[in-house]
Amino acid sequence: MRTFGEAPPPPNFFERLTAGLSRKGSLSESLLGVFTRKKLDADTVAGLEEALIGADMGTGPAARLAAAVAKGRYDAEMSDRELRGILAQEVAALLRPVERPLEIDETRKPFVILVAGVNGTGKTTTIGKIARRLVKGGAKVTLAAGDTFRAAAVEQLRVWAERAGAQFVSTRANGDAAGLAFEALEKARADGSDILIIDTAGRLQNKTGLMAELEKIVRVIRKLDPAAPHAALLVLDATTGQNAISQVEAFKAAVPLTGLIMTKLDGTAKGGILVALAARFGLPVHYLGVGEGEDDLQPFRAEGFARALVGVGETA
Repeated sequence: MRTFGEAPPPPNFFERLTAGLSRKGSLSESLLGVFTRKKLDADTVAGLEEALIGADMGTGPAARLAAAVAKGRYDAEMSDRELRGILAQEVAALLRPVERPLEIDETRKPFVILVAGVNGTGKTTTIGKIARRLVKGGAKVTLAAGDTFRAAAVEQLRVWAERAGAQFVSTRANGDAAGLAFEALEKARADGSDILIIDTAGRLQNKTGLMAELEKIVRVIRKLDPAAPHAALLVLDATTGQNAISQVEAFKAAVPLTGLIMTKLDGTAKGGILVALAARFGLPVHYLGVGEGEDDLQPFRAEGFARALVGVGETA
């Protein structure tokens, strides 16, 4: 396995992530009102659990985290910063199993990545950023514009392909997405591409016909490569909160999901939904997105995310 293009994040990425997760109504802000006593007591733990639920973590993960923070620490004197530090450690421990980079199996050429997600998640832009990273890392990449219903999406991906130095395959407006995927895989093979990334239409998870089309794309490309797609990634908008759970459930039923990407963490997202998803599905989280720039998509790091989420510095 190889991980292409995983350079260290730019210095301001953690700052932007922290800023995005520290807005009004965030967990970081909610914690300000939790620790109002000098000792950790039952009321403090209950307030902590309530704050975690309010941050979109869900009742189960919130209860487990609050209990982990309290274990062996009842009546212990503790500052607000100490409480946040302990909470960050517990959140990171929960997230560490899903901290896995996007790995490319070089024995499969081209390595086929199918990318799905509902409208508005930033899916097409995310594909462009991933392609840029992969090309910088030395891979030859082909992008397939499978969102044939939106001319803007096709053009957007074309621009990203040119910017990244990737090959590009598209079809006529409203053309058959499965046929386009088949053609793209044939072309990627002929061109000697290392990686093929297939964009798909921004499907609403409750639209049965559109989900069926996604299943068709998988069936068709498996006629050329029975193991394809080798990775199936779901792009999620962090601002959707608990609705992300139903999206993962629906897409898992349609395609063999292998990983998640969380975008828009610089917006109104509370961030705890990532903890809820990790606890419920255990799917690898490959990248986080905090903006539109090329460097605004970075590999997921459990510890850095946890510290940003609870409002403590990047290092202890």
